[in-house]
Amino acid sequence: MPQKAWSAKRERQYAHIKTSLLEGGKPEALAEEIAARVVNKERAQQGESATASASSLNDISAGRRGGLRSHQGAGGRTLLQLRNEARQRGLKGRSAMNKAQLEAALAR
Repeated sequence: MPQKAWSAKRERQYAHIKTSLLEGGKPEALAEEIAARVVNKERAQQGESATASASSLNDISAGRRGGLRSHQGAGGRTLLQLRNEARQRGLKGRSAMNKAQLEAALAR
């Protein structure tokens, strides 16, 4: 999914991310989408793109984030991730629960 607007550096970055994701077991279509999104976000943050969303500009870079929002790590899932899963499961009273209560309810 490389684009004509991308520099050689961004092409290499896209290929590296895509390869890494494929080695991690992601399907090719998903790996291409994730890699393109990461490259486009980096371009926006560096001022290389004509337009950029506020979330791309105000968020921390993908390299710095490095899994901070994944389902692993010391903090575990975020409150928003837990609420979304509770909504998908149809858990009642989820909006009034705190993070610990949501984790306990979802563990059942």
